[in-house]
Amino acid sequence: MKIAVTSTGPTLDDNVEARFGRCSYFLIIDTDTMQYEAIENSNIALGGGAGVQSAQLMSQKGVTTVLTGNCGPNAFNVFGQAGIQVVVGISGPVRNAVEQFKSGGFAATSGPSVESHFGVNTSTAAGPTSTGQPTMPPVGDGGVGLGRGMGRGGGMGRGMGRGMGRGVGMGRGMGMAAPMGMPLAGPAAGFPEDAELQNTKQELAALKQQAELLEQQKRQLNNRIAQLESSRKAVAVVDSEKCTGCGICADVCPVNAIKVNGQAVVQPEICTGCGECVSQCPTNAIILTQPKKG
Repeated sequence: MKIAVTSTGPTLDDNVEARFGRCSYFLIIDTDTMQYEAIENSNIALGGGAGVQSAQLMSQKGVTTVLTGNCGPNAFNVFGQAGIQVVVGISGPVRNAVEQFKSGGFAATSGPSVESHFGVNTSTAAGPTSTGQPTMPPVGDGGVGLGRGMGRGGGMGRGMGRGMGRGVGMGRGMGMAAPMGMPLAGPAAGFPEDAELQNTKQELAALKQQAELLEQQKRQLNNRIAQLESSRKAVAVVDSEKCTGCGICADVCPVNAIKVNGQAVVQPEICTGCGECVSQCPTNAIILTQPKKG
């Protein structure tokens, strides 16, 4: 069996990367022999469509399963069309992840685990960990105040912000002090949100993404039904007010009927009306229509 694992480096001893479309390397591994091919990810710097491009690459490589930290809705949709299973939430060394997969320790996920464009412009100061969760900035990195401020604020008590160290000092942080004996709490004071609330937000975002994909598929099916009922050829049409020129439609078009020059332009004489561009467009700027005869 041939599987793919997102990796921070080119060897089996490197860690699994949390971001699918913007990982550093893809390791294509034969689970029977453990021989592998390390592919440096050329899509990591793309402004949009990195997940779709990477998912198409995995399909071209003939993999049956992808192990990664997180997978967005666009890439997940491509995997579904290609019949590729996706396992998310993977961390630790690649070699350990493969061995656990071979022993049946993982189950395929039923939907995307993050929203679109997850991992774009991630900073090192508050970037994702190996599990994809953002890390908090360090406590005690600057601030202005007097006395022992517990590293959470400025002033003569517990405050909000990055806070200060012991004694009198001025740093990079900006603290807001609360009255003595009344410490601030919550995310603004440097505390993470409740884990259950975070999970609820993530699940809600994933469900919204799935609902949007279903709506796109519904429109595509309705257009195809109308095309078959009227026995006329359907072609894709671009709404110039919605098109951002991201180029995803051109990348997914199987007959190269779309060119991008600031905005997407469909060549109707080439377009087959397959609807692939409709389902992949992130701004819903493309529809299928049937040109009038004559």
